[in-house]
Amino acid sequence: MTRDDVVAVLGPVDESLLAEIVATNATREELTRAWAWLNSDDALIGELRHLPGGKVAELIDLLAPLEEDEP
Repeated sequence: MTRDDVVAVLGPVDESLLAEIVATNATREELTRAWAWLNSDDALIGELRHLPGGKVAELIDLLAPLEEDEP
């Protein structure tokens, strides 16, 4: 995944986070799935919904602090 891929999915991000995301060797599709999972209204409240695994879970861990910082 390239810088352009990350920016296309997330918008502008700081260079540190960008480097961490690229270092996961995840695909743009996996980043898109992680971002969608975090931004879904029922992602965390649906008891039957399981946390994704693999690269998507790794990306969620990196992106989750971003969600907590937003008002």
